[in-house]
Amino acid sequence: MTATADAEAAANELTPLADYLGSVLRRLRALPPLDLDLTQAYGNVLAEDVVAPHSFPAFDQAAVDGYAARWEDLVGYGPVPSGGPGGRTVRLNVVGDLGAASWRPVRLTPGSCFSVAAGAPLPVAADVVVPVEWTDQGMAAVEIFRTPKRGYGVRRAGEELPAGTLLARAGTYVSPALVAVLAATGIGHVVVRPSPRVVIVATGDELVDVGRGSQPGQVVDANSHALTAAAAEAGALAYRVGICDDDPEGLRGLLEDQTLRADLIITTGGTGTGPGDMVRRILSRREGGRAGPVTFTDVALYPGTALGFGTVGAEEVPVVCLPGEPGAALIGFEVLARPAINLLAGAEPVFRPSVRAHLLETITSPGGLREFRPAHVAERRGGGYTVQPLPGGPFTLSGLAEANGLMVLGERVTTAAAGSTVDVLLLDRRR
Repeated sequence: MTATADAEAAANELTPLADYLGSVLRRLRALPPLDLDLTQAYGNVLAEDVVAPHSFPAFDQAAVDGYAARWEDLVGYGPVPSGGPGGRTVRLNVVGDLGAASWRPVRLTPGSCFSVAAGAPLPVAADVVVPVEWTDQGMAAVEIFRTPKRGYGVRRAGEELPAGTLLARAGTYVSPALVAVLAATGIGHVVVRPSPRVVIVATGDELVDVGRGSQPGQVVDANSHALTAAAAEAGALAYRVGICDDDPEGLRGLLEDQTLRADLIITTGGTGTGPGDMVRRILSRREGGRAGPVTFTDVALYPGTALGFGTVGAEEVPVVCLPGEPGAALIGFEVLARPAINLLAGAEPVFRPSVRAHLLETITSPGGLREFRPAHVAERRGGGYTVQPLPGGPFTLSGLAEANGLMVLGERVTTAAAGSTVDVLLLDRRR
């Protein structure tokens, strides 16, 4: 049997990624809802539909600074020329001033107007606001040089959001703009899914903390820092515990302690079957005839086939175990941990958005594995997208740092030709 045939036979024994994700995500449930003050709700996901209890605007109001008038008073003598002072004008008596804090109801009489500030309640019978710059800005009487259309400068009660309007559905992310809408319609509290508390643990006797270079026998812990940032980017409250040595009792004790403050635990390292892969050995060990709390599965994923999922502690807190190689850990986070965080948060959809893009160069991919490769995706003039694979493949941290997308190559793809169309996950890059 050739080396290629051996590789294909080994890949056929792996669990398809879609099947694995389905089996994991079906075991997770969104966190119980909380009633939060509106100022604390930003960044969470609504747990129930929200309906406007009051209209917005709440009352008829001026949309611009100017003079609130009756339109018929402006056109009663024919149209006013738009040439400004020097032509025929309309003269109205200014009977008062109205600001945003005015509250007493007032009424217009023929031939009169009120000076109004934007946001001020409109006098009864007013149906137009003449902008200040279209007048001589008179105080007792005003000369109007141009006639606006009926309704200009006026916002009617409920014209944007009548009472009873569905403002947002359950599963909607609470953005700053949505906070404004909720507040403007009289809502002070909303029921949301809390942001998941995610704890990240790096394992391995070889790990040392950042601030130094790696050397033989020592590897700088890049993973726990990167995964903490990735969890925060996904909307979680992320906590980096740090480095845990390959000590069975130490690891069990650490995980047990973290269940008190975690909705999800992510470990990195030790998921393989090599002599130093302690996490898999410890967490999958059968005790008392029962299977270990975490099941490790060899998934048809490139890079990083070995993934773990289960629960730990009396509270059965979910735990995701990712590989120790930094590129594989970050890809594993995108594939497994990010969807888990979104599901716990009640967010929909749980996966990143994707587009179909035209490939700019021919590439090869390992058969039988679903590959996620760092790439740069760009919009084309006239519509559509192009995608450029970044050098070095999925294991290069520099490529992942530069990428704004992950190109997805299916299990049956061994060669993707330039000009062909591939799927690309769009990464959230704030730049």
